[in-house]
This record gives sequence, C-alpha cells and structure tokens, in this order.
Amino acid sequence: MFSTIVTDTGQITLPAEIREHLNLVSGSRVEFVIDADGQVKIFPLNVAVETLSGILYRPDIRPATLEDMEAAISEGGNDRT
Repeated sequence: MFSTIVTDTGQITLPAEIREHLNLVSGSRVEFVIDADGQVKIFPLNVAVETLSGILYRPDIRPATLEDMEAAISEGGNDRT
C-alpha cells in the first residue's frame, strides 16, 4: 500500500511506483471515479488509441450502413422540432 500527504491546496504527489504502473509522465491527465461502494479509483487518460481497438466489438451487432446513419441523423433532427 502507498500513501502520500495532501497539501493545503489539495494537491498530492503520486508515489513513483503508482506513476510507473499507470505510465504517467509530467502533464499526464487522470480521472477519479467514486464507485458504488464509495471506493475512489484513478484512471489514466493517456491511453494510446491503438489499445482501444476492438473494445466495443460485439459479434451480434451488424455494422451501420451510410443509409442507416443518414436515417438516424434525420430522425434525431426531427426530434428537436
């Protein structure tokens, strides 16, 4: 387990082991999430696009055609009137 100190301005220094594990460097962005159990989780936002390839793939979903997209856009535009 790692610990750190919160400064008067609310800042913390992440321990080197945590920065290395999350591949964080100076200027990296992170996101904090409070889950249903009240646990706080930290997620790096410096994920390379290549690592996201295929994460939304579901074999039961067919690709949308251009016609499908045009129809969805048209329906969405009609919803606003």
